[in-house]
Amino acid sequence: MTTKQLHITTKQVKLEINLPSSKSISNRALIINALAYSPYEIQNLSDCDDTRVTLKALDSNDTTFDIGAAGTAMRFLTAFLSKTVGEWVITGSERMKNRPVRLLVEALNSLGARIEYTEKEGYPPLRITGSALNGGEVKLNGGVSSQYISALMMIAPYMLNGLKIKLEGNIISVPYILMTQKIMQKFGVDVAFENSEIDIRPQTYKPVPFKVESDWSAASYWYEVLSIIGNGEILLHGLFQNSTQGDSKVAELFEQLGVNTAYQPGGVKLTSTGNYVSAFEYDFTNQPDLAQTFAVTCCLRGIPFHFKGVQSLKIKETDRIAALIAELGKLGFILFEPRDSELAWDGEKKAADSEISIQTYEDHRMAMAFAPAALLYPITIVEPQVVSKSYPSFWEDFGKI
Repeated sequence: MTTKQLHITTKQVKLEINLPSSKSISNRALIINALAYSPYEIQNLSDCDDTRVTLKALDSNDTTFDIGAAGTAMRFLTAFLSKTVGEWVITGSERMKNRPVRLLVEALNSLGARIEYTEKEGYPPLRITGSALNGGEVKLNGGVSSQYISALMMIAPYMLNGLKIKLEGNIISVPYILMTQKIMQKFGVDVAFENSEIDIRPQTYKPVPFKVESDWSAASYWYEVLSIIGNGEILLHGLFQNSTQGDSKVAELFEQLGVNTAYQPGGVKLTSTGNYVSAFEYDFTNQPDLAQTFAVTCCLRGIPFHFKGVQSLKIKETDRIAALIAELGKLGFILFEPRDSELAWDGEKKAADSEISIQTYEDHRMAMAFAPAALLYPITIVEPQVVSKSYPSFWEDFGKI
């Protein structure tokens, strides 16, 4: 077991950060670029674990792929391999073997794929016999991971009958579906998304040069740092106002937590405002990856909060709801679930642990969201290397504080 001990005492911060490229855009672009048989390499590709395992699988001559803890790679590659002629096996870490994939597998099999479970029913590893897919129509609960939907969308143009996806119930993570739509359109494919229906007719991707923008999810931790310190400015490179990333919403939301965003050529400038709300409420249905950042920020600023729309957090790298309750409890904050898909803190506190050791649960966002707690407490981060999943240089950048 590796650990990182942190305690930072600073009253002001002035930083310039080169953010990592967007993992979400990188992984989608890689799959679509491969489907397009493009001669162009994706520019500014993310260097994170998820992207590296996806790239390695796409460039490999192997028939068995171990994608570790990379959930995005598991979903996207399962769909990609199902329409790629051959016999394939895809597996991952022990945690990955306990992350459900049944809904995606059932949807693909109903469209003509041949996918079997090799161990536990409904979970990886998977044995895939790749072949042409018939396509047609599939119904999905809109409350499932948007990665299932995106995985189906990206291979849909190559289905014999195209694909119509009917989303039922409340649709979560819509910005990620729109991101997939926009990237597909950049590669020359028409995608209709109206009234809970996604319609993609048989088409062919066109090879085009493509450059990945920086990651707004990674930016959230720097907003958190500035919010907690409450004095200074941070320049973040590679971010754009008209982003395809739903997590760009972080700029607007942090206005309530003392941080202003000014858009500049090639990035953004964050400055402290000193203006904080007395309580924070938000529905994270469309930005679930920001929930940990805001939970820790609100607690450390002493701002009670009530989050809705966090149901998908239970099936991420870990059960992020349980993890937040447990780890923020070590800092003395008593969080609770008012009802299913909600998380709250009403201001109730207890004494913090005498020695605070933050477990990361193989979850990169637990490590990065809790790192700024070192601005107020001496803490130890367990297995800090998990940040490599999306932000390999995080600790180097964090050390600049």
